[in-house]
Order: sequence, then structure tokens, then C-alpha cells
Amino acid sequence: MNKIIDILKKKKSIPLDEFINVSLYDKKFGYYMKKNPFGKEGDFITSPIISKLFSEMIAIWCVSFWEHLKKPKKILIVELGPGDGSLCKDLLKTFEKFDIFYKSLKINLLEKSIKLKKIQQSNINNKNVSWIKSIDEIEYGPVIFLSNEFFDALPIKQMYKKGNRLFEKHVSLSNKTNELEFLYKKTTNKLIKYPDALKFSSSTNIIEYPIVAIEYLISIAKKIKKFNGSVLTCDYGYIESSGKNTLKAIGKHKFKNIFLQPGSSDISSHVNFKLFSQILKKNNLDVKKIITQSEFLQKMGIIERANILSRRMTFKSKTNMYFRLKKLLDSNEMGNIFKILYAKKKGKNFSIGF
Repeated sequence: MNKIIDILKKKKSIPLDEFINVSLYDKKFGYYMKKNPFGKEGDFITSPIISKLFSEMIAIWCVSFWEHLKKPKKILIVELGPGDGSLCKDLLKTFEKFDIFYKSLKINLLEKSIKLKKIQQSNINNKNVSWIKSIDEIEYGPVIFLSNEFFDALPIKQMYKKGNRLFEKHVSLSNKTNELEFLYKKTTNKLIKYPDALKFSSSTNIIEYPIVAIEYLISIAKKIKKFNGSVLTCDYGYIESSGKNTLKAIGKHKFKNIFLQPGSSDISSHVNFKLFSQILKKNNLDVKKIITQSEFLQKMGIIERANILSRRMTFKSKTNMYFRLKKLLDSNEMGNIFKILYAKKKGKNFSIGF
């Protein structure tokens, strides 16, 4: 926690998004910069790790979109925040079955963490894959942007409304206990560039403003408009427009106090998919309806694919596969809380999976 305390001794308080950014992405102190958080031995598990069928459905969607574009000789896939490389590794296995597509393919992995980049490089050994640090590095297309649990881990601001006054959540050191605590500082609407985000819930009077995610969405939209292409993102989140407090910390697969050892646990928030959709539309992309992960995967044929694979499996392997499939699809697991958003350059319709 020393890094946070050092900052607060100089500044007295910092906005929530700065606290999250230091906790997760500081080069020496940040959570994602110094450990592998993925899998059973880590802090959380993602859909590509749960089942390779998830990645296979995403791969089939990408090939179908390429066919919709009339099979261009070059196609670029950009994965945002590729984690331990599981999704990319399994995408490639499926892509190799589509010879013409595979020969046209290049993959860029956008990764800030040197630690995670090394893990990805050890899992992925393919000449078609390279790493980038910024969307600005993309110089051709068509481009398909993919992400799974990327936007939930980006810094957010939290606002609180009392009467006609707007306050921003900050983190400070308590004078009494010398421990971290939240406080609110008065601010103005000028902090928020997208008024659609200022829709407070009558029950909480809180909104979360995904300040960094919005910058990414605008950059993505610019590249898609320039080079053609699409974005397909999967994350846990909500569609209703009212504000929520979804900030949480996770360690060893359990929720933790956000102030308990910052830099040693994940901090995340739910994605406001309705706001994401509005931002992409305002940046001239065609946005399809937002659907649940369960609906998307089933429309892509994941159950039929599992049934085909099961014919040559032992009972134990079959049981394991369907158990994992249940985690992806069941409404009490990941099926409904995870949503899929798809947007593309305006033009001919393409709605596979939606």
C-alpha cells in the first residue's frame, strides 16, 4: 500500500479513477503489472479458460464477419487485454482450419503489462501475432476488435448527487486512523462529456463514469470508420440506464475490501452497456442490440458443437465439458450477467449471433 500512501501524503486525496489506475497499472506497484491473476491458482477465471468452446464460437463469428466483408486479402484482429493468452491461442487453433482466412490474418494483442505480455508470449508462438501498446499503432484494416473482461478493469469515476449538487468520490487517509477512506468533493457537470451518463438512480443517487473506457471506445470507432470492421466485446454489466455502485475488489475468487492491500487484488466495475452503445452510435457506428452471453453462444451453435464433440468422449470428459458449458450459459452462473455488444461500420447488415 506504500505507493498509495505516499501519493496521499502529498495530495491529501485523489479521485477514485486515479486510485484504481495506480492500484492496477502502476509499473511497479500495480496488480496487473506483477502477477498472473488468471485461473484456479489466481484470483479469477474467465470464459476462455473455462471452456475452449467459448473461443471457438468467437472464432466462427470472426470468420463469418470476414466472409461478410467479401473475404478481403488482409484482415486484422485486435484483442484488447488478452489476459494469459488463452482466447488468442484457441482462436488460432480454429482459424487454422480456414486456410484462406488464416493466410489473410494478422493479430495484434494490446497489452500494457510486461508481466502478462511474457505469459502471453509463452502461450502463443505464432508469426501472425504481434503486440501493441496503443490503438494508435493500428495502420490498416479491416479490423475486428475483440475483448473479454477488458472494460470492467478500467478506471472509473463515481459521482454522487445531493439536491442539485454533484460530488465526486475521492480516496484519502483518515486523520484519526491513518487508514484509507472515501470522501466526496464537490464537482461540476463539466467533468462528464457524455450527458447520457448523468442518469442517477433514485435509490442510490450514484453514477459510475467509465472515463478511460470512453477514450478506448472513441479510438476504436475512429479505426473502424477509417479501415472498416467491427467490435465484439464481452463483459459483465447491465443494460438499464439508472446509476449503480458496482465497484468491487476480488482476490482468490472472493470479494475483498477495496482498501485491503491495494495492488494485490483486482478492482473492477460493471459495464454500463447502454452508455457504451450510445457512445458508439454518437461516433457513427451501427450498434446491434446488446444480448446476454448465453443467448449469443447458443445462437452461434455452442450446444450443437458440444453434442458433436461428446460422441467421441469418455463419460468423464463429457461430464466435464457439459459442466463447463453450464457455467457459461446458466442464468445463475455467467449466462445472463455477461453481455455481448457488437458494433460495426455502417453499411450492409450482418447479424450472425444476434
